[in-house]
Amino acid sequence: MVPRLRSHLAILVLPIALCFPGFEARAASGCIWRVTGPTGRTLYLGGSVHALRSTDYPLPSGYNRAFEASTRIALEVDRKALETSSSGLLKAGKYPKGDNLKNHVDPRTYDYLRRLFALLKIPEEKFAAYRPWCLVLLLESPSASGFSHDLGVDEFITNRARANGKAIVGLETADEHSAVYSGLSDRQSEALLLVSLIPSGTGGGGDQTLTAWRRGDVETLSRSLHAAYADFPAFADRVLGARNRRWIPKFESYLTSGQTYFVVVGAAHLGGGDGLLALLRARNCKLEQL
Repeated sequence: MVPRLRSHLAILVLPIALCFPGFEARAASGCIWRVTGPTGRTLYLGGSVHALRSTDYPLPSGYNRAFEASTRIALEVDRKALETSSSGLLKAGKYPKGDNLKNHVDPRTYDYLRRLFALLKIPEEKFAAYRPWCLVLLLESPSASGFSHDLGVDEFITNRARANGKAIVGLETADEHSAVYSGLSDRQSEALLLVSLIPSGTGGGGDQTLTAWRRGDVETLSRSLHAAYADFPAFADRVLGARNRRWIPKFESYLTSGQTYFVVVGAAHLGGGDGLLALLRARNCKLEQL
């Protein structure tokens, strides 16, 4: 049986978020920055790992400091809207009656998938009902490695915000969020599936990426995601750079809103030349890592 789609939010930073072996560290403040705009108003920007284990708590101290200093929370997409859209995304990822995967990918790709899913004991009629990008989401689940979306940074911050009566908003709509995948063409979707299934050979390991997150080394995290999509760089930009550029006007509005926002996004969004930190610096914002 093809696994159920839990949430597509976590997949957007999958290469840095999942499948970490045992790890314990508590010293760093984490991926947290205080952002001061040109007018002197501030917001807090935090990098999330979307799936964690109970043993990864408590979070680095910077997350609590940013939460306490904020009056509102901004996530990549509002959690309620995300939950509503998940079923819609799964529906969009399934071919209409009379159509299937075999009609949309190279015969060599289909033969490879048929043999792969046979090893997983998933019947052909099950996997063939889904578009390639949806198979990526369905297959990449953190549960087997002991990680849970329910323990991710986003969920933790969301639960605290609700308990403390802090408003939560989204940087993008559920449709915009889903379109990262559902908007792919057949060719792009097939390329994404193949890139996701074939090991990149870039090394690094889960321990190193989780350690980088705890110490706030966002450049390493950004490089890790770009390396994972080295054979499909346009998708890396689709996941990170393009979304970062669309989000910047929201950041500017938060800085002039009269409220103090704590913005929480996947940690890979922060580093690199197309990362949020670089884009904010280019707009004369002052950045201070907590």
